Amino acid sequence: MSARTLMLPIFAVSMLALAPAHAYIGPGAGAGTIAVVLGILASIVMAFFALLWYPVKRVVKRFKAARADAGRDPDEAAEESGAGADSR
Repeated sequence: MSARTLMLPIFAVSMLALAPAHAYIGPGAGAGTIAVVLGILASIVMAFFALLWYPVKRVVKRFKAARADAGRDPDEAAEESGAGADSR
């Protein structure tokens, strides 16, 4: 008789012989489980936010800076950089 053939009846009998545990799980375990699940969900949302929002924010900031530079007078930009005719 092979080991597989012998294991099946032993497994079936052991499953039928199980008794209830009569164990008590307090309310702290449930609250802890809820806190862990909410923490995992919050970390997933924050990771999604970080991966999508910050690169978009950086692009918007660059676009606004380029738009502000394009609207400035070239003489003002030269005076601010110190390359004007009156630079000392």
